[in-house]
This record gives sequence, structure tokens and C-alpha cells, in this order.
Amino acid sequence: MRKAAAIPLSLLGLGVAGLGYASVIERNWFRLRRFDVPVLDPGRRPVRILHISDLHLTPGRTRLIDWVRSLDALNPDLVVNTGDTIAHPDAVPAYLRAVEPLLARPGLFVYGSNDLYAPRPKNPARYLWSSSKTTRQHIPNLPWTELGESMTAAGWHDMNNATARVKLGDLDVHVGGIHDSHINRDRYDEIAGPAPADADLRLGVMHSPEPANMSRFADDGYQLLLAGHTHGGQLCIPFYGALVTNCGIDRARVKGLHRHDSAWLHVSAGLGTSPYAPVRFSCPPEATLLTLVPRRPARS
Repeated sequence: MRKAAAIPLSLLGLGVAGLGYASVIERNWFRLRRFDVPVLDPGRRPVRILHISDLHLTPGRTRLIDWVRSLDALNPDLVVNTGDTIAHPDAVPAYLRAVEPLLARPGLFVYGSNDLYAPRPKNPARYLWSSSKTTRQHIPNLPWTELGESMTAAGWHDMNNATARVKLGDLDVHVGGIHDSHINRDRYDEIAGPAPADADLRLGVMHSPEPANMSRFADDGYQLLLAGHTHGGQLCIPFYGALVTNCGIDRARVKGLHRHDSAWLHVSAGLGTSPYAPVRFSCPPEATLLTLVPRRPARS
């Protein structure tokens, strides 16, 4: 009897240890990923894009705030924030402290659903079978307008269902962006049409990497697409990967650099979690430095 009882107790101990690791250690084990993206014309100088996403920031996350501040030392040419930035009514000042040095650089942003709607307690197992698109909130209860105004006041471009032209050194960049499809605020028709062929780079920005929207971007000539939302799966199994993506993208592309049709696609695994699910396992929080480099000349 004692031997039989020891097995459940040992499993319980492993579960507690795993939960402690996922909530205390890995959740605060911030990493920088780096990718070279061969998307520029031959002869162009490399350009660095810092991609941040899914901070889900609350005022007390001082480690995350300090780590994001440190990213300015990377000297990026452009900062792109793909949404789900805040998770608390008082989080905007904390976010402004986190990105204070970065706001002096060219930047772009879109919203995620959690920039408008505060997180709510729910069964964490629901994540495994139900998309977060099922939210029933209709009236925004987070200071999303204050969040956006703070970034546009610093010169960053609001790319929610909008286009913009950005100058990065000698590079002329056309940007198209859409609002979050998970709350049915994406309006691709408002930016639809061939991206200008005279731009040196055509960049598409969104929160959730839904294949239908990504294909429209690629069909319109956008060369690089940036998204977040997936948290990289958040709870992953070693040597298997993400259990779910929480959107229409396949598990193989839940994070990192991949192709989508004719475009490059980068999906950020993000930096935060919902305050009601503060764990990560086998999927550390991350930001990414994308170095855009010239394409190899076609062989004759």
C-alpha cells in the first residue's frame, strides 16, 4: 500500500516542480532570437527590425519592463509591436517606461484583442480546444486609445487597417497593417490592392497570423509579414512542439521565420502571458531582431 501511494505523490511532486519552473523561471527567461531575412534588392545595406509582441503587461512586471528597455542597445532601424501589449487598466505608464528608449526610433504598431478587453479568469484547459475568438466582451474596458495615442505622439505609425510610407535610411518602405481578426476588427478591404512597386520593401503587419489574411498580403506583393498572438504555443512538449496555435496557422509555423506563399513570415512567440495563465513551458518569452539582407542574385 505504501509503495502504491508513493507513485501518485511522486507525480504530484513533479507536477508542482513543473508548475514552479513554468511560472517562475521560464516565464521570466527572456530571450532574443535573431534571423537574417533575404528580402532586399542586391546592393542594399542591411536593415534591422526589432519585433516585439504580446507583452500582456501589468504594472508589477519589472523584470519584463527592464528587459524590454535593454533592447534599445540593439540599435534597431525600426521597431514593430504586433499587439496584446497591456493586460491591466493601469499598464500604459509601465509600457511607456519599457519602450521609452525605443520610442525615439521609427516604429509601427497594431492592436490585439487584449489591448481593448481585460483578461478574465477561465478554465486554462479550455485553451486546448477553444479559440480565444469566442470572447463575449463587446465594450472595451482597457485604455487602448491612451495606449495608441502615446505611441503616435512619439511618431510611431498606427497600422490598424491602415497604410504608411516609412523612410529607413535610404530605404523606402511601404507598410500595410490590419486590426485583430480575433475580434472581427480586421478590414483588409480598406488597404487592399497591389502594394507600390516602387517601394524598396513592402511590409505587412497584423496581430493574429490568419492564413486568409496572410495570403491577401502576399497576393498584393508584400514581401515580409509580421504577426504575434500565438505565444509560440505557450505550453509546448519537448521534441513535439506546440499543442495548439489559437488561430488558423499550422503548428509548424507557430513561431519563428517561415514562408507563406511568396512572402516571408515571422511569428513572434511573444514576451508575456495572461495574468490568469502565468506559465510557459518549453517556449520561453522572446523578442526578435530581424536583419533584412539582400537577396542572392538569380543564377543565369
